[in-house]
Amino acid sequence: MFTGIVEELGVLKRIHKGADSARLTIQAEKVLQDVKLGDSIAVNGICLTVTEFNNRFFSVDVMAETLRRTNLLDLQPGNFVNLERALRVGDRLGGHIVSGHIDGVGTIIRQQREDIAIITEIEAPPEVMKYILTKGSVAVDGISLTVVNHTDRTFVVSLIPHTAKMTTLGYKKTGDKVNLESDIIGRYVERLLGCHQQESPAVKKTGISLEFLAEQGFL
Repeated sequence: MFTGIVEELGVLKRIHKGADSARLTIQAEKVLQDVKLGDSIAVNGICLTVTEFNNRFFSVDVMAETLRRTNLLDLQPGNFVNLERALRVGDRLGGHIVSGHIDGVGTIIRQQREDIAIITEIEAPPEVMKYILTKGSVAVDGISLTVVNHTDRTFVVSLIPHTAKMTTLGYKKTGDKVNLESDIIGRYVERLLGCHQQESPAVKKTGISLEFLAEQGFL
């Protein structure tokens, strides 16, 4: 589990592609403090397991399913990657709860400066957009961000200068792909409501309404 607060920018040094897998070797500093084999590190929002490390680099193995669902194959040696160690009991939750399991890949379609902010619009697949709501949370390449507004196929986030400087989003351009993870709480609520629908004939008949959500304690 992660928070979406990037600890440092790592540098991809090597990527070895197999038939259905890949191994990434990443240069880092902060996330290597107290690291152990088997530890989880989020790389551009993807929860990956440390399989080898020294005082300057660590390696992770990536399986076929992860390669299919993320933008990792777009990376080239020398590219920056967002890094965050797994949350430990007692740590501050500075962003929002991030699982490290990517829901889909989005495309940056607009970047625009407004005073000191960088307004970024991202086109996302339907399986991500169904959980996007204004003022809600979304993880973009592992960065916890707040949705400013959205349409049925895009959403907008606003980057402060610190976020642009300390994460990969400051180096992205229009057309670039980004990993997206929707708010896990929304997915759990949907699952719970889906189970209730199966059990309740009334809900099956009428569907989910504001009144139903209020009765169930969600509003």
